[in-house]
Amino acid sequence: MDKKFKIFVGLTLLALGMVFEPLKDLMNSATRGDYYSHIVLIPLVSAYLFFQNRKDIFSKPGPIYPFALALSAFGAALYIFGSYYVARLNQNDYASLLTFSAIVFWAGGFVLLYGIRGFQKASFPILFLVFMIPIPGLIMDKIIYALQVGSTEASEVLFNLTGVPFQREGFVFHLPGISIEVAEQCSGIRSTLALFITSILAGHFFLDRFWKKIVLALIVFPVTVFKNSIRIMTLSLLGAYVDERWLTESSLHHSGGFVFFIPALGLLGLALWALRKYRNEDRSKGEKVQGTRFKEQK
Repeated sequence: MDKKFKIFVGLTLLALGMVFEPLKDLMNSATRGDYYSHIVLIPLVSAYLFFQNRKDIFSKPGPIYPFALALSAFGAALYIFGSYYVARLNQNDYASLLTFSAIVFWAGGFVLLYGIRGFQKASFPILFLVFMIPIPGLIMDKIIYALQVGSTEASEVLFNLTGVPFQREGFVFHLPGISIEVAEQCSGIRSTLALFITSILAGHFFLDRFWKKIVLALIVFPVTVFKNSIRIMTLSLLGAYVDERWLTESSLHHSGGFVFFIPALGLLGLALWALRKYRNEDRSKGEKVQGTRFKEQK
């Protein structure tokens, strides 16, 4: 283990120490702690990606750039600022600021040690750490609202298709004997984050074009909305025509999101397969054209 790598390991442990307390407190909170259960896995996945490409990343470090020191200094200053103004931030935004600053500090240190060339080779695992940063409250509220609106609209379409009599008032559906509200808890934000992170990883490993990776990531929103609407309709019909306790006491309502997450993951896998197939068809067509040209030349 060379000296640079030892410093890199120490820098990594220091950065993890910087974010441990704010992230632990956020994940243990009763308000939005459930939204961030994925955070624990992010550094593990990034570490695996580093280990997988360790020879390319650490073998031939490029020249050191002075701006990397400025980047680390900026991250450290931002961390001190966030720690000092903790009283002015809510728990979510406090953890978001400190995690962002720690990652900037760590990334600057990495570039200082291994240069831009090392950063280019390790760009994906470094940038993947962005998913450790809790989403600022203002942005999170807008995402949840968009999911609420999309899920409500899709649920209305499904209710119309099934022929179930209902009336809608905003986010509330009035069915025979019951009323269903598409609340924030029904937005599917946790599964959306899980699917989005999965799409980023799948695109990195299995897709060769940047535009295909973007398409796969964008597909997550309609897939999540469709999954939410299926869940809302299923619980609503069970509550209206079988037993109202399906909406209050059933595990399908309180913790059954995983049941509907699997088909959503399947839809995402189908989209990935289609994008890969499109690439293969392009290649086969190109090979046929090249073969035809070769025959003509003969």
